[in-house]
Amino acid sequence: MKYGGCTHVGKVRETNQDSYYINYNDNLPVFAVADGMGGHNGGEIASDIAIDVIKNNSEIYLNKLSEEKLSIENFIRHTLELSNEQIYKAAIEDESYKGMGTTVTMGCIFKDELFIGNIGDSRAYIIKNNNIIKITEDHSLVAELVKNGTITKEEAINHPQKNIITRALGTDENVKIDIYNYHIQENDVILLCTDGLTNLVSEAKIMEYIEEFNDIQNICDNLINHANDNGGYDNSTVIIIKVDKE
Repeated sequence: MKYGGCTHVGKVRETNQDSYYINYNDNLPVFAVADGMGGHNGGEIASDIAIDVIKNNSEIYLNKLSEEKLSIENFIRHTLELSNEQIYKAAIEDESYKGMGTTVTMGCIFKDELFIGNIGDSRAYIIKNNNIIKITEDHSLVAELVKNGTITKEEAINHPQKNIITRALGTDENVKIDIYNYHIQENDVILLCTDGLTNLVSEAKIMEYIEEFNDIQNICDNLINHANDNGGYDNSTVIIIKVDKE
């Protein structure tokens, strides 16, 4: 596997409420992005908690997962439910963190299968055969409006309510988690990112950078720079993993 990842505060925000994680384990890669929300640094706390739980659980369950004593789907679900529990508890214990939460998109590769767990509007893509495919479904008001035909995809791009998400980690005692799995092949490229990237960089531009550059970290850096050149109105985070079995 070839890995790259970076995050940036952008040009407007004072703090970076995004977090990400990559375990760099070729036998069982685990990776995630999170985009926090909430005042008084609540968003930063929420995304940090989510990523810390993912990191710790990845280390705890690595052997069980490798020996197939625990399914990947159950691992992702248990990890994100535990993240939700810890964020929700932290918000109850500190009034200043009330209502904090985070999006999260978590991935795991096992053998030739990619598994994705998702809550919110951070995204997972797979790029294969010169096509970019969005794996996840945004949990946002605008996505719901597009889905029910109220607005078009073109109208959604600059919709004034595009920042309203309908599902987040840590805002309720229980959380609904979407799980996806996708068969992967040599040279497939997996991309996870927060909406700070996708709101300012088109899918076509993402493809262009992936086709133009060979160095994975360089692609990540260029995508973030492009988001900032287009205004940098939000924190932005991207992870890229290229399937390379050599």
